[in-house]
Amino acid sequence: MSNSVSGKTAIVTGAGRGVGLAVARALFERGANVMFADCDEASLDNEMDRFGEDPRARSFCADMSQRLSMANLLSATLDAFDRVDILVNAHRLVKRNNPLECSEADLEEMLRQNLLAGLRMSQLVAKRMIQQSKESDSTEMAGAIVNLTTLAAQRPHPDLLAYSIASAAQDQATRAMALALAPHRIRVNSVAFGSVMTTELKATLKDDPGLRDGIIKGTPMGRIAESEELADAVLYLVGDGASFVTGQIINVDGGRSLLDPVQAAIF
Repeated sequence: MSNSVSGKTAIVTGAGRGVGLAVARALFERGANVMFADCDEASLDNEMDRFGEDPRARSFCADMSQRLSMANLLSATLDAFDRVDILVNAHRLVKRNNPLECSEADLEEMLRQNLLAGLRMSQLVAKRMIQQSKESDSTEMAGAIVNLTTLAAQRPHPDLLAYSIASAAQDQATRAMALALAPHRIRVNSVAFGSVMTTELKATLKDDPGLRDGIIKGTPMGRIAESEELADAVLYLVGDGASFVTGQIINVDGGRSLLDPVQAAIF
C-alpha cells in the first residue's frame, strides 16, 4: 500500500517555524500541494522565497485562533487548489503560569489557542471534505486530520496547568472527532511529542543551557530529536499506510513518557 501524498492538498497551521514548518516542508517534498498558514508574515515570506514560483506552495498569514481567519484560510486554499485532503493543526501556544493563581484569562487563552483553534478548523475543513466525498464516486479515504500536541496532555507539570488542561481537552476532541467523522471516511489522529527540538525548546535552551543534559538524561533514547523526525510520524498518519488508524494519540518522544512523569510534560 502506498503512503504517498503526491497530488493531495494539505493545510498546515503553525507552518511559519518549528514543527509546523517541518511538517509543511515534508508534505511539499513528497508531492503535495501545501498551504503554509501562520501569523508570522516575515517567516512565511522567507519560506516562500525557497519555492520561487512553484504553484504547489502557497502561504496565508493570519491569527489562526480567529474564526474569520479560519474561513478565509479555507477559501484561499480552495481558490488555489480547488480542494483539501489533509489538515495538520500544528498551531499552538505555550504559556507558563502559577498553578495556584491561574487566571480565567490565562485558561481561556490556552483553550482558545490549543483546543478551539484546531477543533474549529477541523470542523470547517471536515465539512468541505464531506462535500468533496459526496461529489466523487471514489471509495477511498475522504480526508485525514492530524493534531499536534505535547506530553503536557498526559503528564503533570506544575507551571503548565492551563496549557495541560487545554492539551488534554484536545486529545479528547481528537477521539470524539474521529468517531464523528469515521462514517464519512475521514480519519482524525494526534501526535504528542516530547524531547523534540521545537522553536520553544531552542529558546528555552538559550536561557538555560544546562537543561539540555536533563532532557537527554530523561529520554531513554538519549538524545533530542529534530522536528523532521516528528514530521515523519505525521506523514504516516496522513498517508494510505494508516488507512485503518483513527482516534489515536501517538507519542513521539524517544520513550520519555515511559519514565517518571514529573517535569516531563513539554520537553
